[in-house]
Amino acid sequence: MERTILVRKRGTLTLPAELREKYGIKPGDTFHLVDLDGVFILTPMAPLVPELAREIERLRKELGLSTEDLLAQLREQREVYYREHYEREDRTA
Repeated sequence: MERTILVRKRGTLTLPAELREKYGIKPGDTFHLVDLDGVFILTPMAPLVPELAREIERLRKELGLSTEDLLAQLREQREVYYREHYEREDRTA
């Protein structure tokens, strides 16, 4: 699809209604703008935190884990990560 769009006084652009409908773009949606030497790319900013929270909750239920179980495993993994990445540096200093 090719369209000509007008930049208004305050720098606002209007996306064609056909594109807004096709991609479900609503007022207030946020986009990331990338400038590739004058070629502009707009990509929707997906709300990742709520999506990740839903996925974590789904997996927690699927695996039959309590929130306490998840937190305990997170602490264990954090300790392993710390040992692997920082304790070696402490010994060399």
